[in-house]
Amino acid sequence: IKKWIDDNLYGRSCLIVLVGSETAGRKWINYEIEEAWKKGMGVFAVNIHNIKDMFGQKCSQGKNPFETFTYKNGKFSDIVKCYNPIYSDSKDAYDYISLNIEKWIEEAISIRKSN
Repeated sequence: IKKWIDDNLYGRSCLIVLVGSETAGRKWINYEIEEAWKKGMGVFAVNIHNIKDMFGQKCSQGKNPFETFTYKNGKFSDIVKCYNPIYSDSKDAYDYISLNIEKWIEEAISIRKSN
């Protein structure tokens, strides 16, 4: 799994973590976040609890996956952003993410360069 993650991080400039109800704290999610940051990549997350799954269901909002990490004597979550779409309607939430994702990527890369 490490090799697969490392191969998929190779040559990338930003990691986007899609946060569902059970994302935070998972071993491989944590590994991916740590490795992306070590490699100098921008990192951010987007809550997807308001987007329907393939069965038309929504999940409950998950915890911020960055809360358990520390960075320079502080919380990683104080530096790295976790966005929460402002809409409860699935289509509106998806559209909100689509409209903002490029800006969020650029901001995450900028944050990483300054830290």
